[in-house]
Amino acid sequence: MGPGAGIAAFLLSLSAVPVSHLINNLPGVDSPKVVFAAGAAVLLVLLLVLYLLAGSSRPKDPLFYVFAVFSFTSVIDLVISLEQDGYIKGFMAFYMKEGEPYLRSAYGILICYWDGTVHYVLYLTMIGAITLGWNYRSVGLYWLGSLMMSLITLLLGTSVGKFGSEIRPAFLLNIPYVLLPIWAGNKIVGSPRSLPSASADQVAKEQTRWLYRRPLDVCLMVYLAFAIMYTLLRGFVALDCSLDFCDTYKYDQEPYLLDPVMYPRIQMLVNMFYLLPFFGLALYGLIVPGCAWMLDITLVFAGAIAQAQFAHVGASLHPRTSFTYRVPNNALSDFLYANAIFAIGAQLLALRCAICPGFFLKGVPRNSQEMEKKVN
Repeated sequence: MGPGAGIAAFLLSLSAVPVSHLINNLPGVDSPKVVFAAGAAVLLVLLLVLYLLAGSSRPKDPLFYVFAVFSFTSVIDLVISLEQDGYIKGFMAFYMKEGEPYLRSAYGILICYWDGTVHYVLYLTMIGAITLGWNYRSVGLYWLGSLMMSLITLLLGTSVGKFGSEIRPAFLLNIPYVLLPIWAGNKIVGSPRSLPSASADQVAKEQTRWLYRRPLDVCLMVYLAFAIMYTLLRGFVALDCSLDFCDTYKYDQEPYLLDPVMYPRIQMLVNMFYLLPFFGLALYGLIVPGCAWMLDITLVFAGAIAQAQFAHVGASLHPRTSFTYRVPNNALSDFLYANAIFAIGAQLLALRCAICPGFFLKGVPRNSQEMEKKVN
């Protein structure tokens, strides 16, 4: 398999810029149904063109086509965010009016930035890996966590927030973004894991080290304890807890949690119901050797936390958020430090598991003599 299919996918993703400008200036694109039909037609035509351009170098991995289409929509999202922030004009005005108007919110703009940059790089990386026959399991798991986190918060927040009355037929275009990642995630999880080579002796030695001899793991456990408390605090605030410290926090530290768009509140609830169990499992995995599931779960949640923190922090400070709900200047440094630690800690945990996985591998005999003893 040659790189031709990958190059075709990259060029087609860039075609999102002229295509969006062309559709924006077509007459008659002024109703929700027409916008929905135009969006669906573009995606179908894109798949067909990609299939034809790939020619003899057509990849056997069906996820190639998923990532290629999603890379196209990533460029569309970048165009949306740039236009909403006033950097460009005349590309996606029709879609903002009759397609997905909730993307005009601060949260919508930030997730479009994330999709148009981080997700776009991840798509191109996985497309390149497929065409070259490389393993992309780790990148795929990180992408899966990031995408699912953004979708859960966006769809729930849009449905119950102030944009609930502005849902258009184009909202249905999110269905492939829900179904395809589930299918893709199943295939990625089922693919072989690529691990650094380690002998049985090295694994056994790593798993017999006491916690005090693993200072990095101790630091990660401190981070997890902080993350649990921080997640609980903001989850209680999102649930309108009447305790004094919750009232003080939401008014003096993070008033964005009171924004009627509901995205920040939904984000905190998602964190409390999904991230809290992960933090608890991660603590267990750092204490008890042989928890091989740590190698996958930390990647998924690292992607989820990175996306959530980028969108939440960015929206808290964005001009589209009413001044009333933005982080107060006197609390800005504390807010940024806490959220940076919350995001970076998860990335370091995933990196630790990926680079030095010996502690998390299943127990093995230390040498061939022990193997013989067990056999006899």
